[in-house]
This record gives sequence, structure tokens and C-alpha cells, in this order.
Amino acid sequence: MSESLPRVRHELPGWQLLWAHLTMQDGAGEALGALGRRTQADVRSRWTLETLAQQPTVAAVRALFRQTGCDPTRYRPSSEALLRRVLRGDDLPAILPAVDLNNLLSIELAVPSCVMDARHVAPPFVLRAGRPGERMLSMRGDFDLDGKPLLEDGRGVFGTPITDSERVKVQADSSDILLVAYLPVAVGVAGEARACLERLLAAAPVGVLHAVGTSD
Repeated sequence: MSESLPRVRHELPGWQLLWAHLTMQDGAGEALGALGRRTQADVRSRWTLETLAQQPTVAAVRALFRQTGCDPTRYRPSSEALLRRVLRGDDLPAILPAVDLNNLLSIELAVPSCVMDARHVAPPFVLRAGRPGERMLSMRGDFDLDGKPLLEDGRGVFGTPITDSERVKVQADSSDILLVAYLPVAVGVAGEARACLERLLAAAPVGVLHAVGTSD
């Protein structure tokens, strides 16, 4: 990995993480909106609610959730939650460019992906399973971490492939951004994931990509 990307110790087998470091920039809002509409239309042309669970990447992510003791039908991977919304016919809302870009990457690849304000994380990181009694103040409120795949830094747990900590939440003034996509090794999508991110940024240049790499 690049020196501008975090070091990560993996304690959970089967996951490969794609990391990207970006600086957000103004403009390209219209391009991002148009890209979002095209990407959602493409997703609807490929999958349905009835066939989604059989999609190989979706199935592989679900299997990795079960491996740590997390029921993916009760605690849905963030990617699957987004995909189900799109496949029901609802459009993804425009939130912030970094978040919108992340959501498009997630539905395009069918993998959980998140963005965080790089000012509020303290590498190195650990990818591990949540322990009994562990909890996190998440964007959904108080969140039980027991059995969930999670990322931890020197300040505590800051993310899961379900929801992330309020601590690292991207705000309107967040410009230094760290993105992570949770990739199942079984389907080998690391190269595709990197190419997809670069393609999205070429179509809607909302950020400058400084470094991209994987950890496993």
C-alpha cells in the first residue's frame, strides 16, 4: 500500500479491503447527478429484488457476515441496503459528493463501501469481529457490534460494512477523505473495484485521487 494509505492488520479471513485517499473539490455536481442516474439505471437493468441474493458478490458478502456470526438478513450489508432501495424504484438521495460517489461505487460493485473524514481516524487499523458487549455510536444510533465485521483504530471502532461511527462522518467541510470498500476475496474483484473508482471519478471529477491500494 502507498504511504498515504493506512496500515491494516487483518484478523478476519476472506476479506480484501480497497483503500483510496482523495481530496474533494468543488464543481462537477451536474456530472455526478447524471452519473448517478446512469449507474442506477444500469443496476436496474442487471438485477431484480428477486435475483439479488443469488448475485455472486452479494452472496459472498453474506457468507462472510455469517462467518463472524452476523445474520445478513437482519443486519444488511450497506451495499445490499442501497441496492434494494434502487431495485424498489427509489432513487439514491444526493447527500454530499464524497458520500454520493461512495454510494455509486457500492451499488456498481455490490460491495459495502464507506467514506470517512481522514482527520478523525488514527491509523494503523485492525479488521476484526466485534466482541460481546461492544457498542458504537453509529449513524443509526447506538449499535451492537457483537459478531459484526468491524474496523478499529487507536481511538476505538469507527466502521463496519453495515454502518459507520458518528466520529468519522463526512461533513460539508470535509475535504480530506479516506474511502474503504470491503471486498470478498472469493470473487476476486480488487482490480475491478479500482478501475470502477477511477472510472467514476473520470466521469464526475468531484475529487482528486492521491493513492489507491488494497490490504488483505
